[in-house]
Amino acid sequence: MQDSEFIPADRDQRQSSPARNLAVVVYILQGLSFFLGGITALVGVIINYVKLDEVRGSWIEPHFRWQIRTFWIGLLWTVIGILTTMLIVGWFILLGIAIWVIYRIVKGALALNDGKTPE
Repeated sequence: MQDSEFIPADRDQRQSSPARNLAVVVYILQGLSFFLGGITALVGVIINYVKLDEVRGSWIEPHFRWQIRTFWIGLLWTVIGILTTMLIVGWFILLGIAIWVIYRIVKGALALNDGKTPE
């Protein structure tokens, strides 16, 4: 990403933004879902949808959209993986989607920390 993609505004103000803090909480909830059966990811996406109108047009909105996409695509491929575990290929799908979701969480959280968009 180029320097022009940094979010304009005072860095201290960005770091203490309530919307930013919510995005951090959702990234944490998504990460915890690996250990708590996915329920925390569901809570996270509910937070995203409830607060989406409040962050619309702000520098946090791309993070909310990133988190929402991560949840739905992860859920879709997890269901496909579970349904195909009998065919052995499902185990590879589950491994692949786990790696992909971890990548998205880490990439999004690092971008948030740097004041950038995750894309």
